[in-house]
Amino acid sequence: MEATVKKPKKLKLKTARRDQYKRYTRSKAGNFFYTLFLLIMGLYSILPMFYTIITSFKPLDELLVFPPRFFVIRPTTSNYSVLPSLLDNLSVPLSKYIFNSLFVSIVTTILHVIVASMAAFVLSKTNIKFKGLIFAIVQFSLLYNAYTLEVPRYLIYSGLHMIDTYWIYILPNIPASMGVFLMKQFMDANVPDPLIEAARIDGASTVRTFWQIVMPVVKPAWLTLSLFEFVGMWTVTPTGTIFSENLKTLPYAASTIVAGGLTRQGAAMAVAVIMMIPPIIVYLVSQRSVTQTMSSSGIK
Repeated sequence: MEATVKKPKKLKLKTARRDQYKRYTRSKAGNFFYTLFLLIMGLYSILPMFYTIITSFKPLDELLVFPPRFFVIRPTTSNYSVLPSLLDNLSVPLSKYIFNSLFVSIVTTILHVIVASMAAFVLSKTNIKFKGLIFAIVQFSLLYNAYTLEVPRYLIYSGLHMIDTYWIYILPNIPASMGVFLMKQFMDANVPDPLIEAARIDGASTVRTFWQIVMPVVKPAWLTLSLFEFVGMWTVTPTGTIFSENLKTLPYAASTIVAGGLTRQGAAMAVAVIMMIPPIIVYLVSQRSVTQTMSSSGIK
């Protein structure tokens, strides 16, 4: 009788893996249509941005034409040059609104990232008592809508004499709980405890451990947090707390121009384009970190 030759187990495993790989791999045609679908959806998602930019260069007669046209035939920069004159009645130049928005956004973003990172480090890598309860309170605070707290917040701002000052923009947004949650989740997943212990054994203080060891490791997280905070502050328009024209931001100026009706649509689009530039720059700097942070923090 002929002896049956048995295949080695390793060979069987390799064959099974190869068959499984073939089974779940898309064909070239599938890859083409999948890429084409993603490309179409990506172009569709940025279509409003392109339309805003194109409309900002349309003259008045093309803005009033019906049915509306997507592309511009005779581009003009008059919608941008007319912006200062549209704001003359407010007795504040356009540059002042831009400065206020940039100042508030940059200062608040820097302070929020630092404070949120410090709080997350304490909750993630120290042994303080009740840190689980404290973090639960942070998570619970995410459920509150800002509009439901307007009255008590206004009373606090008034008691602290923050009304009609830059502090009304900056101070309430520094301890935002979303930043603490994001940074803590990232530290839990990407900063190993042995690294902190090694730093302590080498004689590093808590402050040095935080700045020189933890912060470089969690760079993707604080870059992502910077993007979120900057975009949020760039579009902020506090109501009922800022009365001085010198302290108002660019979104307020944009709303004033938009209130002029259809004839000012081109100027409104021009302001929208100006407002898009800083967030786009910040996003281009931090885009590589966003996906990594979201996956590490459990946010989708």
